[in-house]
Amino acid sequence: MSLLVVGLSHRSAPVSVLERAALSQDAQIKLLQDTVAAEPATEAALLATCNRIELYADVDKFHAGVAELSTLLAQHSGVGLDELTPYLYVHYEDRAVHHLFSVACGLDSMVVGEGQILGQIKDSLALAQELHSAGRLLNDLFQQGLRVGKRAHSETGIDRAGQSLVTFGLQQLAGGRSAGGSVESWAAGKKALVIGAGSMSSLAAATLARLGVAEIVVANRTPDRAERLAQIINENSENSQYEGREGREGGVTSVVARAVPMASVPFELTRADIAVSCTGATGLVLTAGIVAAAVEGRVPADEAGLSPRTTARGGVRAVLPPTSLGTEDGCPLDLSAAQTGQTAQAGQAVQESAGFSVMGEAAVAGMDAATLEQHAAWVDNGTVDRRDTARRTPDDDRELIAALALTAATLGRIPERRRPEVVVGVPRPAPVLSLLDLAMPRDVDAAAHRLAGVRLVDIESLAEASADAPMAADVDQVRRIVADEVAAFGAALRAAHITPTVVALRAMAADVVAGEIARLDGRLPGLDEKHRAEITQTVRRVVDKLLHAPTVRVKQLAAEPGGAGYADALRTLFDLDQETVASVSRADQDGPDTTTETNAENRGRA
Repeated sequence: MSLLVVGLSHRSAPVSVLERAALSQDAQIKLLQDTVAAEPATEAALLATCNRIELYADVDKFHAGVAELSTLLAQHSGVGLDELTPYLYVHYEDRAVHHLFSVACGLDSMVVGEGQILGQIKDSLALAQELHSAGRLLNDLFQQGLRVGKRAHSETGIDRAGQSLVTFGLQQLAGGRSAGGSVESWAAGKKALVIGAGSMSSLAAATLARLGVAEIVVANRTPDRAERLAQIINENSENSQYEGREGREGGVTSVVARAVPMASVPFELTRADIAVSCTGATGLVLTAGIVAAAVEGRVPADEAGLSPRTTARGGVRAVLPPTSLGTEDGCPLDLSAAQTGQTAQAGQAVQESAGFSVMGEAAVAGMDAATLEQHAAWVDNGTVDRRDTARRTPDDDRELIAALALTAATLGRIPERRRPEVVVGVPRPAPVLSLLDLAMPRDVDAAAHRLAGVRLVDIESLAEASADAPMAADVDQVRRIVADEVAAFGAALRAAHITPTVVALRAMAADVVAGEIARLDGRLPGLDEKHRAEITQTVRRVVDKLLHAPTVRVKQLAAEPGGAGYADALRTLFDLDQETVASVSRADQDGPDTTTETNAENRGRA
């Protein structure tokens, strides 16, 4: 048996490719069924999350397995093989084990140390067991992966190196609203809309409740699931109040949750401060038009200087407050007069812009030369003595002209003496609606981030934000745990690989003993039962002692790296029948460890 994994993730592929390659639940089932039906693979499991798709298989041929698994991924994802291949990665045997254990510990996550991946691995194992596509190898691998992940979180501070994708996304939204403020203070008292009722959406709802939002509205295509999630939130809130648990701000945590149909999402969006979406929809759940209408419908015209108006493209444009440029003490211009004059000249366009740069040409149009000169000196933080200007003589001008001519002859041009005009960035109003899109493919139109009053954080922006995130010191400790667990798993796997050969050897020895005792009965027919039993026991002890040391040692050697060849050597030395060894192996795989009852028990323990 040889473990192979072929996949792509946020580390190897852009979000646009991951988005297109996302698999529905039906597609995941069909992919697993087709994988185990393919010739190179005997077992298969699929780990499909919002930012990774990985197909695990037990194959008998490496190159044929890579080709078959890559082709199947392309076929079921709908992305052409030529386009998908550059983003695929391949891990084999020990490297495949190391990869899964690293994923389980959160080392390969977009946010290092996040623990949600353990639940996703558990779901992947449950699906493979339900479809009977996971045999002894993948059952052992995924169950061990779950144990390694739990060990990493319990024995180290890997949680400090990062947090769940939900928490990290909310922190990005909070940082965009008020730099330096905590996510708790940002979320406290807000109204939240959660779209979807799956594992990610449930985690988002629980996180928002813990952060202290005042209300959570759950929308889902299946009303029962939305009702159930809202009920859980309300029950947890009631328990928190009953037990007197206090939140970050010192008050008893309280949140009201209710469920609504998906058709109510546009209206609920007009009431929400935060919206988190994570559904399995193949198309957009929130278009830019829906978001724009929600912002326009919820923001009063006189609130925070915002006066939304619908543009020809259906977006929202806000009239920005006047700029503060030019209001410093000492500015020689009468800004109010200049603004009034410019508004009269420019008409409606300037009225809408409601601001200007006193360092631009439009601000000083029509000023007399002396005022312009005085303004230029103020901009340069200098002064102009008009008496010096009045005392300038023709000789001074000739000297200046000669200097300019010399410079032009040397440089080929006259240098620019004017101070460059300052480009004033258009201030963006503070967001009134914060959107967190955790779906893959995306639920929220990417164009929504260009709307005034909207802040959007999605998988792509989270990947960029977390790229330079500092690594905690505990990461090194987790890596050591992973390395130790990979070595232990490999040793156990190699030892298990030679076990059928050892069992076949002992069975052959037992047959030899039985044959020799039968010959003894033929030669000594009058041998009484007592003596016969004593002779039989003696012969068996001799054989067991002769085989004990070599079989124990061969298991130890086989557990070491490169020890797979000892099984072949043992079969050759003792002339063991290959079919006998194979039959022992099949009987071992069909044993009680892989029964449905035991799988269910393992899932419960995981």
